[in-house]
Amino acid sequence: MNTLKNIFNSPYAFWALLAVPSIALINSALSGGDLESLLHPTGEFSARFMIIAMVLSPLHMLFPKSKIVKWLMRRRRYLGVAAFGYAALHTLYYLIDLGSLSAVIADITKFGIWTGWVAFLIFVPLAMTSNNASVRRLGRFWKTLQRLVYPAAIATLLHWIFIHNNIGPALVHFIPLALLEIYRIWKKANARRLTAADRQFTA
Repeated sequence: MNTLKNIFNSPYAFWALLAVPSIALINSALSGGDLESLLHPTGEFSARFMIIAMVLSPLHMLFPKSKIVKWLMRRRRYLGVAAFGYAALHTLYYLIDLGSLSAVIADITKFGIWTGWVAFLIFVPLAMTSNNASVRRLGRFWKTLQRLVYPAAIATLLHWIFIHNNIGPALVHFIPLALLEIYRIWKKANARRLTAADRQFTA
């Protein structure tokens, strides 16, 4: 039982779980598969892992005693790095599929393309600082830096919508995130009002 628990709690096991979707995606590319057909699933997995990482805080507010949420909260940085990893794979396949720098430059002026680049470039420093050493080194600035995930999420949503010219699938993923973030903001604002009211009452 203890062995099973140790495996379940092992960060290596969690990393392996996060990497499972990439096996088929990489194998397909190495086998000569159409890279254009791999762009959507790699981007989608990136968005999904980003969304899961972002919803954990409001879910913890909703379900403070949930063991699953607490377990995932301790691994939230892994989810963020996984989101970057799939975004990097998505970008690599895109660049190889276009085949030349001139094609990339010509494509970058499109709204659906440059929003994707914005999201990816934001992901880079977030992934690079998702480690204990960076948390210690950056101190309070680390949380400020990590808040860049919100503009990255907006850019990802716009990229998804305008690339596929279809708002439905993107909203299915992002509406739950938006609702939970609204709840989180309301909960924090309400807590501040109650604290201010208590101070006035006791003053």
